[in-house]
Amino acid sequence: MARLLSYGMAINEATRQLMDEDGLVFLIGQGVNSPWYVGNTTMGLKDRFGSQRVFDTPVSENAITGVAIGAALAGMRPIIVHPRMDFALLANEQIFNQASNMYYMFGGKVSAPLVIRAIINRGGEQAAQHSQALQAIYTHSPGLKVVMPSTPYDAKGLLIASIRDRSPVVYIEDRWLYDDAGDVPEEIYEVPIGKGALRKKGHDVTVVATSYMSVQAVKAAEDLATHGIEVEVIDVRSLKPLDKELILKSVVKTGRLIVADGGWTTCGFAAEISAMVASTVFESLKAPILRVALPDTPAPMSRSLEKAYYPTATNIVSTVKRVLDWSPSSQRVALRHHSSQQCQS
Repeated sequence: MARLLSYGMAINEATRQLMDEDGLVFLIGQGVNSPWYVGNTTMGLKDRFGSQRVFDTPVSENAITGVAIGAALAGMRPIIVHPRMDFALLANEQIFNQASNMYYMFGGKVSAPLVIRAIINRGGEQAAQHSQALQAIYTHSPGLKVVMPSTPYDAKGLLIASIRDRSPVVYIEDRWLYDDAGDVPEEIYEVPIGKGALRKKGHDVTVVATSYMSVQAVKAAEDLATHGIEVEVIDVRSLKPLDKELILKSVVKTGRLIVADGGWTTCGFAAEISAMVASTVFESLKAPILRVALPDTPAPMSRSLEKAYYPTATNIVSTVKRVLDWSPSSQRVALRHHSSQQCQS
């Protein structure tokens, strides 16, 4: 039976139900008892399970991640919370050199089945050191699975699937989504890792999006539909493994692709999707692939600059119109204009 639940409470419920089901599941991390750090995602868990299974840790990302990996190798199912994804970078030696390689190094006989909850804290005047979306870095590593739920339903189902998986899973959540509400079943269920979601059908252009940009893409598609433009929206959900078949099938149908991602443009996840499509179904493209992502600058602190920095549905709408208006002649005009500017400079 489904009922309305927020994204944050969907994470909370998934954790509680799996901890009830399996005594080997435990939760550690900085601020796991503090709403200021993790919102309501762990509310009530310490009272229910005690400090042996839910406990705050020192500010030592590398050490506590190593503890979680060791526990996973010993047969337990740790969930480790990095309340600011930026500082999970301090644990990357453990994540990249240890957790991701265990299965390969031991010939498939040993794995490190842990979940790394990495929280993106963009916005709110948090500036460059507290606002980074680093999903592309983790997607780059063999041996890691990477998921980014955008709905409460997926937040619960993907977390359950991640906890049960034999591989280390980087579960990336966006604090901007915590208050979003949606239908979530009460029972335990899994959303399969490696499968994307078709959020809206269309035939004019495909928008492939991640996390909060999937929400923005649906809003953009609804706006454009009032003008007779039918956008097909694909929510990636699982960055690695990636549902390539779903994406390619859509692009072959529409002939146009926009990738919307909350990370930086250069070498970002949007670039990987663009390259995958261009190298696989290039002959189906009617226009260049365009990306909606962060500019290659650190996140500003000023609230007014944040509004300009972070892409929204408005940016997706304008990009859809650009790709629909594209023609070889317009491209030649743009190139001549660009060349003229270079000569003048």
